[in-house]
Amino acid sequence: MRQYARAKSENPEALLFFRMGDFYELFFDDAKEAARLLEITLTARGDGIPMAGVPVRAVNGYLRRLTALGRRIAICEQMEDPKLAKGLVERAVVRVVTPGTLTDEGDIDGARNNYLLAAVPSQGGVGLAWVDVSTGEFELADVAEAALADELARIEPAEILVARAFLSSRPAVAKLLEEAAPGRLTDVPEWRFDTDGARRDLCAHYAVADLGGFGLDGTGASLGAAGALFHYLADTQKTALPHLRPPRVHSANDHLVLDRTTLRCLEVVANTRDGGRDGTLLSIVDRTRTSMGARRLRAWLTAPLTNVDAIRARQESVGEFAASAQVRGEVRDLLGGVQDMERLAARVATNRASPRDLVALSKSLAQVPRIREALARSESSALAAARERADPLTALQFEIDRTIRDDAPLTMQDGGIIKEGRSPELDEIRGLAGDAKRYLAELQAREIARTGISTLRVGYTSVFGYYIEVTRAQVEKVPHDYRRRQTLKNVERYVTPELQEYEAKVLSADERSRALEEEMFLACRAQAAREIPALQETAAALAEIDALASLAETAAARSWVRPVVDETGRLHVVAGRHPVLESQPGGEPFVPNDAELDASGGRAIVLTGPNMAGKSTYIRQVALLAILAHTGSFVPAESATIGIVDRVFARVGAADDISRGRSTFMVEMMETANILHHATPPHQAARSGQQD
Repeated sequence: MRQYARAKSENPEALLFFRMGDFYELFFDDAKEAARLLEITLTARGDGIPMAGVPVRAVNGYLRRLTALGRRIAICEQMEDPKLAKGLVERAVVRVVTPGTLTDEGDIDGARNNYLLAAVPSQGGVGLAWVDVSTGEFELADVAEAALADELARIEPAEILVARAFLSSRPAVAKLLEEAAPGRLTDVPEWRFDTDGARRDLCAHYAVADLGGFGLDGTGASLGAAGALFHYLADTQKTALPHLRPPRVHSANDHLVLDRTTLRCLEVVANTRDGGRDGTLLSIVDRTRTSMGARRLRAWLTAPLTNVDAIRARQESVGEFAASAQVRGEVRDLLGGVQDMERLAARVATNRASPRDLVALSKSLAQVPRIREALARSESSALAAARERADPLTALQFEIDRTIRDDAPLTMQDGGIIKEGRSPELDEIRGLAGDAKRYLAELQAREIARTGISTLRVGYTSVFGYYIEVTRAQVEKVPHDYRRRQTLKNVERYVTPELQEYEAKVLSADERSRALEEEMFLACRAQAAREIPALQETAAALAEIDALASLAETAAARSWVRPVVDETGRLHVVAGRHPVLESQPGGEPFVPNDAELDASGGRAIVLTGPNMAGKSTYIRQVALLAILAHTGSFVPAESATIGIVDRVFARVGAADDISRGRSTFMVEMMETANILHHATPPHQAARSGQQD
């Protein structure tokens, strides 16, 4: 309990999961809170201390539930094998789990990123930095206060780091941050947002003299936010983070802006009914085969491109896949055998990868040469580039494959990790343990012949070790060299010098076997850790291939066409269809519609009609087709020409905000004012927007 008290004093705000054998135990108030939140049994120790526990093997599910409620959990592990410990087993907190620092695949949704975001107000704006610890993605941006809500809606942070002292004079910023992550704002000291300290930390982490190579020279307050992230990750992860990719400056100018109202009204990635993905644009186009691809496609939809060349490069790849069902099917089948390599690499980098994780990594890498072969004749620049970036890492895949058993256990402690034939020494030791049954059978036969006790039996228990068992009725026949080891109700158990010598030999072999297996597993994992950059690049390439193939699969299945994307400022759609409604099973047939808008002339459509006539459907349809085109996707229409736009606005349906004293009409007028204030002036580059 002194160990527990010390660990708890170092993490007073966290629920302390204290490892005791096969359970994580909680005590005192932590036990009471965990019992209430997790609906587990609250018990008590013999001294009356409240206690509750969860099985080690099922801990991920409990962590997920607690972090969803905004709780922090400190994981206190046993730092040595209890069998080898002299006295009390040493324990230490190995990481602190928070909503924004979940890393294990079972803890988080594989189809979306889990971002930890830091925010610091600056002169006229807000500095942002965000990172997904489970994949290593790291970005930052300095945004105007007016654009903060839109950026938060796009990023969807799981947890936000702020210095509340900074927010006292910026109540509007504070409110937006609280709304973006309700109950998941973490207060950190102001000094952690220091830009000079952040610059030193980043340079040290990436082993560079300055940050110019990352494009961070002109970065403002967001650099301080990045420094706050680094400090927080060091405090919670308690390990080096070599998988964090060099920070990338996010520029809104490179992407079509979709504000939070537009994302909600158009149901791009979340529906308005329950926040799920059913009935969303994402649910229609997401036919990805990997979690990496699903995350990439989601990111494409929430931040479509505005560069014509980049859009056309994606279109060429989608078109190539759509035109060849054989190649597309082969690549998609192979991608089905690829696990989440981004998150596997993160676990390798943080020394948390299990034997099964390495097997999953090996099986994933084994698909890469076949994917590259399937794409060998690709003519599109995007697919060709992704193919070249996908490194099969043959040496690493070979080493894992020849070392780790396909049916490897979840943890090193379970043993049975290394394949037979990998180590002659290990095979010899295992042979000794495997000969135990034969040896014990021979010993039993010899002792029966020597003593004349036909019921004599030789056996083993994990508590008392090897023994010779004799019934009470035969005790008088026991030889003088038998020494009593255990007395039971109807039998006596003995040991001989020969049996004790053999027991010591076998137990020593078992310990040596486990030590050898651990040594070989750690060496294999270390080799994987040295390949983290290549693993991440390969994962990113496969994610892109998966997302492109998904768009092509949708286009082929639904007879979508490639839109002409240019800078003419014209939006001309012939027989366009709503991508979501046309896919609803059992629904009424969808009647296609044309749309014609032109920046130089017909910049507006006044759409009238009775209720339920389809006005909102038409508005959403045109907006969704514009978003799909900027994503690089094909669109549901006979033909379409869609000029580049910088923003899409949508205000569809009635809603109020009574809690803030805003009626439906007031909300509508405020959102309309937002559209008018942010719409690009006519004299600038040709733009188009849709609104209701």
